[in-house]
Order: sequence, then C-alpha cells, then structure tokens
Amino acid sequence: MVERDFFVHDQRDTLWGTFCNTQETTDTTQTLVLIIAGSGPTDRNGNNPVMTNNSLKMLAHDLAKFGYPSIRYDKRGVGSSVSAYLPEKELTFDDNVYVATLFYDYATHKGYSNVVVAGHSEGSLIGILLSQQKNPAGFISLSGAGRPIQDVLKEQYQATAPIVRDSAYVIIDLLSEGKRIDTLSPWLYSVFRPSIQPYIISWMNYLPAKEIEHLECPALVIQGGNDLQVSLKDAELLGEELPEKHLVILDEMNHVLKKVSSDKSENKAAYNDPTLPLHPDLVFTIVSFLKELR
Repeated sequence: MVERDFFVHDQRDTLWGTFCNTQETTDTTQTLVLIIAGSGPTDRNGNNPVMTNNSLKMLAHDLAKFGYPSIRYDKRGVGSSVSAYLPEKELTFDDNVYVATLFYDYATHKGYSNVVVAGHSEGSLIGILLSQQKNPAGFISLSGAGRPIQDVLKEQYQATAPIVRDSAYVIIDLLSEGKRIDTLSPWLYSVFRPSIQPYIISWMNYLPAKEIEHLECPALVIQGGNDLQVSLKDAELLGEELPEKHLVILDEMNHVLKKVSSDKSENKAAYNDPTLPLHPDLVFTIVSFLKELR
C-alpha cells in the first residue's frame, strides 16, 4: 500500500491530507474517492483523541485493493491540520464544506476527472453540499443522518439523558430559531457552550434529506443495522428518491463501519479497536456502485 501525505493552502492556513493507492505511479483515468470524516475531532483515519478504530484508513486501503485511489484529510484544528485553527466562535458548518472543496479541487487539478465524494456521519452532509457545488461523478453517504441535527439531538437526549431532556429541548428549539443562549446548566454546557452555538445554528439550517434531492450525480446511501447513533429511518429519508439498489442496509454494521453483533458492549468496544476490520460487505457495495459510474 502506498500512502503519500500532501497539503493544500487556503488564504491563511495549511491543511493536510493523504493520497492512498496500491502503486507509486499515478493513473488519473482511475476513479478517485474523496473521503470526508465525521464530526468533532475525528481525523482523516476515523480516529479521535479518545478512540482509535482506523475505520477511514481501512476504507481507503480496501478501496485501493480494488483499484480505486482515495484522498482523506484532516479538517481544521485536527491531526496534522491542528495549526489551521479558527476560534470556535468563528466556525460555521459551511467552513467544513469549504475545506472539503480544497481537497476536491486538489484532486481535479492533479488530473482526476472522475471523483466520487464519500462522507461518513457528519461528513455525509458536508459531502452532499460539496456535491451540489462540484457535481462529482458520484456521492456516497456512510452512516449519514437524514434528519436535521436538531431532531437527532432531541432523540439522543431522550435516549441517553432524560433527566435534562426538557432543558435540552428548550435550548435546541431556541438555537433552531437562530437565537443564542448565554445561561446554561452545567450539565448542558459542554454541548451547547456559547462559543459553539454559531456552528450549531449554521448546521441546523440544513435538512439532509432535502439537500440530497438537489444532487445531479448518482448517489448511494449505506447504513448499518447496528448503528447506535444514526437510525434506519435516516437512511430511508436520504434514499427516498434514489433507485432501490442505491439504498443499502448492512445488518451487522455499526456507526464506525465495523461488523458487530447486537450486543451494545461489543458495539461500543469496536469504536476503540483499530484491529477489527470493516464490515466485509462494505467495500463490495461501494465498488459495485463505482463500477456503475464508468
């Protein structure tokens, strides 16, 4: 496996990515996959400071084995792009899309005319918005939400923190109206702290299931049946207008794309297991879609 790190510049910062292929030489007639990571401090490999699963690195390697090179990258303030930092209060969801365009443009400037965008989790919506702008050869959603983030947050508080649910609902509703909140319960501060509120408000502007309808390129939605964070309903919403074969449910796949049983402890342990391989049907599903595009 050949991996080569590279960087892109915007007007003020340097951001780092990895090109992955099985060979040193470059064949720009190949379809290239741009992999976009999920939320928070998730790096190009699918890892964060408290969990290492290498899910996106494994995906890149699996694609390369089938002849598909890829690019994956570290977003602002994460991994090797840690110096490309914006103060949290200046971050917006649209900046994530802007960073993704830098790496998409890098691929096309290198001569790749068939670029497919693959976004994982929050990266799914980033990928949808990027694909609206760039009209790539195709788009792939991996464990992406179909509902707006305010609905997802409410569901999560209902399931995991009912004691603060009502207070959280009030905050979520205010943010969805574009209103900021200065006084917060200590129990809710880490999620809704004032400095992150502009980002959340900008994220709430988008309804993924509606945004995907604006794509002019072929799209594939892949969802795991054992995903603890994103529901099958999300996948159904995203794939509602797609051909039936372009909505794929992998029954034993969890949110980080690993094959697990219905046991929750096993599922959660997979988030921090860099040796556990991806669900074996994942790469075959993606490759089947990629072959349709040529």
